[in-house]
Amino acid sequence: MKKVLLSVVAGAMIFTAGFGGSAVHAATPKQVEVLLNTVKMKFPDALPFQDGQGSVMVPIRFVSEALGGKVTYSKTGKVSKVGIKTKEHTVDMTIGQTTALVDGQKRDYGTQIILKQNRTFVPLRLVSEGLGQKVEWDKIDRWVWIGNKDFRSTDEKEFKVKPLSDFKAYGKSNFVFNNIKDEKFDGIKVIKESDLPLRLADGQVIYSLKLVQRTGGNFIQIRSSQRGTTIQLLVKNEFSKGRSHVENAFVNNGDQTGLNFYPEISSTDKFQNRKYIDGFDYTKFKFSQADYILFSSAELDDYGVAIVNPFK
Repeated sequence: MKKVLLSVVAGAMIFTAGFGGSAVHAATPKQVEVLLNTVKMKFPDALPFQDGQGSVMVPIRFVSEALGGKVTYSKTGKVSKVGIKTKEHTVDMTIGQTTALVDGQKRDYGTQIILKQNRTFVPLRLVSEGLGQKVEWDKIDRWVWIGNKDFRSTDEKEFKVKPLSDFKAYGKSNFVFNNIKDEKFDGIKVIKESDLPLRLADGQVIYSLKLVQRTGGNFIQIRSSQRGTTIQLLVKNEFSKGRSHVENAFVNNGDQTGLNFYPEISSTDKFQNRKYIDGFDYTKFKFSQADYILFSSAELDDYGVAIVNPFK
C-alpha cells in the first residue's frame, strides 16, 4: 500500500494562510530527556538539563552504567575525581574542570564537569567521545539520542492486544474501530506517552504529542515521520471525534519528521456514523474529555493503536 511520506525540503516551513497567521505560543522549555537506543531512560533523582551556555548536561553514572561502564570516585583533599571504564575506553575527570582524559588524551569540552544533587554531570559531547557512542541533540523535543535509532514497534509482544469488548463504551461510532479497508480490528493496543517514540506496526514513527495554542484555539501537535495521519478522539458514551491535520500548518522539521496540528474544535463533529446532524453544537468539546487518542494508519491492519490521552 502506498504510504504518504514526508517530502524533503530545505529547512522547516510553515504556512499560515487561512489558519490565523500565528505560530505556536511560547511555552516553558520541556524537560531534557535521554533516549538509549530509542527508549527513554529513567533517572531516580538528578535529571539532565541544559545549562546557561546551552550545553546539555547528563548524569554520567546512570548513562555509563547503562552502557556497561564501571564508574569510580575518589577524593584527595578538595579535589574530586571520577573515572569511567568500559571494554574499549577509559575516561578520567576532575570535578570543576572543563577537560577530561579520554584514553589518555586530553580533551577540552568548554563546560565544567560539575557536582549537582550528589551526581556528576558532564557535557553531552563527553558521552560521545569518551564512551564511543553516537550521540545527537534533538532540539525539537529536547531529547538526547544515544546509540541506534532502531525504533520499537507496536508489533512487538510487549504491547498486548486488548479485545474490542474492553472499548464498548467508545463504540457509539460504528466505524471507529475499523481499519482503512473498513474491516473491524481484532483488538486495540494501548500505549502511553512514555512509550514514545514508537513505530506503528512497520510504518510511521510517532515521536511526541504536545498541547499547543495557536490563533483559533487549542491544538494537538503530533510529531511523526508521516504527514497527515488522521486521529480519533475517544470519549466515553459519545461519538468519536475525528480529526485531520491542518494542511497549511504542517511543519517539515528537515530531519524526516514533521509537526501535524489537530484542532480541538471542528465542525466535522457534526458527522456522526457518517451522517450529517444539522444543528449539532460542536463548539463545547475539550481535549480533556477524551480518554484515548486512536491513530488511523495504513500500516495498522489487524489491530488499532490508542494512546492514553496525556492531556486529560
